[in-house]
Amino acid sequence: MPGFLTTTDSGPVRTLTLSNPGRKNAVPSSGWMDLRDAFRDFEASTQRVLVVTGADGDFCAGADMDRTALSPPSASDNAERMRRTNSAAFALNRLTKPTIAAVDGVAVGAGMNLAIGCDILIATDRARFSEIFVQRGLTLDFGGTWLLPRLVGLQRARELALTGRIFGAEDALEMGLISEIVDHSDLVRRTEELASSLAAGAPLAQAIIKRALGRSSEMSFEQSLAFEQQAQAILLASDDLTEGAAAFMEKREPKFKGR
Repeated sequence: MPGFLTTTDSGPVRTLTLSNPGRKNAVPSSGWMDLRDAFRDFEASTQRVLVVTGADGDFCAGADMDRTALSPPSASDNAERMRRTNSAAFALNRLTKPTIAAVDGVAVGAGMNLAIGCDILIATDRARFSEIFVQRGLTLDFGGTWLLPRLVGLQRARELALTGRIFGAEDALEMGLISEIVDHSDLVRRTEELASSLAAGAPLAQAIIKRALGRSSEMSFEQSLAFEQQAQAILLASDDLTEGAAAFMEKREPKFKGR
């Protein structure tokens, strides 16, 4: 679909906007590979922070379930479709740089999992979320079975996934799915403010923090300590550590280089 993704760079921040007019920015069949490529391009770029958002007052309604998508001709086509979906989810999960989801309107199905797959999620007062898959006779995808219980706990994840109910930003905040709620008129300003703050951070440290937190539920306490020991030893020898210490002593903002 031409124009499904729009990439805009502003200083060190890249914004990726989903747009599927009249379909609440649902992802067309070709859109998964577009997303995968966009995430890979960001990783290879000099941009420091990625913002993912949607056009025209909505984030993303998940997969665009048109008639052709609902009736694939073979099981192999189904498998290929999910391979494309998984490749986009994997590319997002493997990013070493900070990501922000800026959510207005609906974020349901794979759209919800795209949002919660980002490092920080800001939502407006009119955002609505749902793991709607079960209401379509489907299971969670785009990493939802891995992401959801880690964010809200197993019991709440079961309830959300098995009912597919729609819930608002206040409930999402209480569950720990989102970081903050803003008025819909303030979403762009607040996202830019947060992105600028992240872009000023130490890139090496951010990459290691993302890796450590992403693996935390899979490691024992002893393994976490071992990871911290190795990671901190690397960072203690970095130019960024020298710059951070100098900036602190000189009472100025640090200028990290990522080395």
